[in-house]
Amino acid sequence: MIRFNRVPSLLWAAAVLAGTLLPLRSFADDQDVRDYRSHVMKSMGEQLAALNQIVTGKAPAADASVHAQALRITAGLAKVAFTEKVPGGESKPEVWARWDDFSKRLDDMVAAADDLARTARQGGVAAVAPKLNALGCQGCHGEYLVQKK
Repeated sequence: MIRFNRVPSLLWAAAVLAGTLLPLRSFADDQDVRDYRSHVMKSMGEQLAALNQIVTGKAPAADASVHAQALRITAGLAKVAFTEKVPGGESKPEVWARWDDFSKRLDDMVAAADDLARTARQGGVAAVAPKLNALGCQGCHGEYLVQKK
């Protein structure tokens, strides 16, 4: 019988956990932080676009749950992507000047995305459509996103 030494495994697991808890900043410069933030937000937008196609009958209804789950996961990353408080990119300075409001909106979006994913899993496409607006994307974008000209 092969004996498994738990101490090295526990140390390795602790190191991996600590690595996931380290801020993004310890690994990246300001541009890397802005790029990561942009990727997270674009990923959320892509999932939302796919869900909109599904609810309008332009994409397979069977995929609704998968896209809703991906949106839920990505929404959970959004706050982490902004926590470093690196200005610039497509974010207005108000993001950090009004962090409490912005942060609460992100928390509300995560809760709405979680609800959306649960609804998609249980109720299908018909139940998903009314939940899409609850994400609050447009309200936050109007307040905190630099509008392209």
